[in-house]
Amino acid sequence: MPPHRANLVAEIGNGHPVLAFSGHEDVVDAVGDWNTEPFQLTGKYGKLYGRGTCDMKSGVAAMIIAMIELKQSEMPFKGTIRLLITLGEEVGEFGAEQLTEQGFMDDVDGLIIGEPTGYKICYAHKGSLDIKLKAMGKIAHSSMPDLGNNALQNMLDLVTLINQEIGDTEIVDPETGKFLFNFTVMQGENQVNSIPGTTEVQLNSRTIDDFSNKKVINIIENTIKQLEKTDPKYQFDMEILMNLPPVDGDKNNSLIKLGQKIGEAVTDQKIPLFGGSYTTDAAKFLVDKPDDFPMIIFGPGNQSLHSSNEYIDESMYFNFIEIYKQLMIEGLK
Repeated sequence: MPPHRANLVAEIGNGHPVLAFSGHEDVVDAVGDWNTEPFQLTGKYGKLYGRGTCDMKSGVAAMIIAMIELKQSEMPFKGTIRLLITLGEEVGEFGAEQLTEQGFMDDVDGLIIGEPTGYKICYAHKGSLDIKLKAMGKIAHSSMPDLGNNALQNMLDLVTLINQEIGDTEIVDPETGKFLFNFTVMQGENQVNSIPGTTEVQLNSRTIDDFSNKKVINIIENTIKQLEKTDPKYQFDMEILMNLPPVDGDKNNSLIKLGQKIGEAVTDQKIPLFGGSYTTDAAKFLVDKPDDFPMIIFGPGNQSLHSSNEYIDESMYFNFIEIYKQLMIEGLK
């Protein structure tokens, strides 16, 4: 973790219930062609453009402003409001893991994550698993392949077997959707007339309860063991890069009902529920919490996240300041 990066924790109030609001401070790279300066907030036609405006600086700002306004208003509320702003969400959720290990979730009675859902509430989402596989062979001139051991071909053999075991899986979770599995990166040697001595691949799986992270890992480990037994030319290493479990939510938890009530009052529209195919810091924050723990993912946003010309609707941003403030006031009963 870079030494110049830090999580942020702030509180107002005291005692129970403890209601935590969380967002992440990191953003993805400003890729693609932008019509505005990505590193400068630009307002145009009711939209605020800039890198991270959607994912998720608007959500973080709305939470902070709501806390400040509530504190300054001296309006009474019950319990403690705890702000948990994390680093590294986009690359493994290291900040949420660190705050959880430091005990900041131990006494929390409910959690609101401000990821960009728009006027919808996410109550459950898939897990995410990143794995790197490496095949070790022996370099040789391509005119004398028998003197080498083709790591690329060996890796292709392994990938084929793994895909036969996992790739065509059609298991669907009723809340979060279909289990997903994809090889996404391949790297090897760069000499066209040489037998490659090493090859690496990376894969990502979006996991569900019925096809868990552990199950994917076990299948890959067993496939490697079986293939290595068939011929000494097969030599592989496996490294787990990220391992985030699925988050199971309860559609009937008290925060969902409260979020819908307040959201509908502020926006004058229905607030539907959905299960997400992505992952959030909830995967780290809720690791020791029961499935019915009060939690919602609810924040300003749209589908422009992780793209050029990322933006947030100004009216939605201001609405969420009010939504968060009302959630803080009414809190958990």
